[in-house]
Amino acid sequence: MNIPANLKYTKDHEWVSIEGDVATVGITHFAQKELGDIVYVEVETLDQTLDKDEVFGTVEAVKTVSDLFLPLSGEIIAFNDSLESAPETVNSDPYGAGWMIKIKISNTSELDSLLSDEAYKELIGA
Repeated sequence: MNIPANLKYTKDHEWVSIEGDVATVGITHFAQKELGDIVYVEVETLDQTLDKDEVFGTVEAVKTVSDLFLPLSGEIIAFNDSLESAPETVNSDPYGAGWMIKIKISNTSELDSLLSDEAYKELIGA
């Protein structure tokens, strides 16, 4: 199971990469594997400011639809537009080209609630 050590994780199976006050967010390899073939990613919260744990979008797979939860409070400043025409990128490259959103972080103290790669491995039993 691919769980990069340089990222942070949530209990909702999202990964977070932090650069300054901007976080890039996607779903983990584990999450995309559990969902199966992803056919649609919807984010209607671009340019909105949301609180941690609020729903920022949905991901639709062949058999299910799952909500996506914001790992940190902040303004959603970017959506990966390439997912509109190629949502399967989340399956093939979840930690790279399959990223979903970028957030301008508004509460840096929430970073402490994110999981390390080791804690995430423990959570999923990897």
